Amino acid sequence: MFEGFTHTQIRLSEAVLNVRYGGNGPPVLLLHGHPRTHVTWSKVAPQLAESFTVVCPDLRGFGRSSKPADEPNHAGSSKRAKAKDCIELMSQLGFDQFALVGHDRGSYTAYRAALDYPERITRLAVLDCIPILEALNRCNEKFARQWYHWFFFAQPEKPEMAILADPDKWYGGQPETMGNDEYIEFRRAIHDPETVHGMIEDYRAGLTIDKEHELYDRQNGRLIECPTLCLWSKYDDLEDIYGDVLGIWKSWAPHVRGKAIASGHHMAEEAPEEVTTELRHFLLHENP
Repeated sequence: MFEGFTHTQIRLSEAVLNVRYGGNGPPVLLLHGHPRTHVTWSKVAPQLAESFTVVCPDLRGFGRSSKPADEPNHAGSSKRAKAKDCIELMSQLGFDQFALVGHDRGSYTAYRAALDYPERITRLAVLDCIPILEALNRCNEKFARQWYHWFFFAQPEKPEMAILADPDKWYGGQPETMGNDEYIEFRRAIHDPETVHGMIEDYRAGLTIDKEHELYDRQNGRLIECPTLCLWSKYDDLEDIYGDVLGIWKSWAPHVRGKAIASGHHMAEEAPEEVTTELRHFLLHENP
């Protein structure tokens, strides 16, 4: 995986992140989703590295990165805390400004960074997500049936107990799609109780402190000002549940465009060529 990339641990003020980085050119930070680690980008990152300096961390709480201490308000797992990690990480690597791409739960950290640090983020790409507040405001029967895990994961203890009873059955995943080395890394993460807890805390933060941060943004008219790309998986359920995905994003990111990708949810693994093509075009040709 990641031939020619540097693999290291980088210590920040509040976390230690497991990171791979490589390539040359303008910097771009890639953030994975749940329950993946940074290796979900293993088919995309080397292609992007032909034109960019590509940085792929495990988010705090995920993979081989450090796990935040539990707090009553889940602040250590908040997207604001993880966005701060991103800024510190890129500063340590020598980048004052950079493009940011997030998939699934990583998208929440990505757009939080764009909202909190607009002077640092040049471009934003969000894959398979809408803002948390927008999802909750549309919480109908279809949402509750298809995304029930949001509310199950918010419960204390029981989600971890259910997942760890049989992580492979709970999460699935196939080496044929992911790659053998990637699958090994994925299984290492989902079989580690501390990592499972860290991943679930991300959801608990989502329904508490993250929601409050977004409510503040909405009430105070805070918007994502940089060029924004939204991609979603044609064979997943984002469009089925929410309909006009871009219409939802336009109220948060006025300069957004996007499209569906012919893929299931884990698009960087299932449709890496199309994802790379869309990201490269956006990152190279979109006006900052």
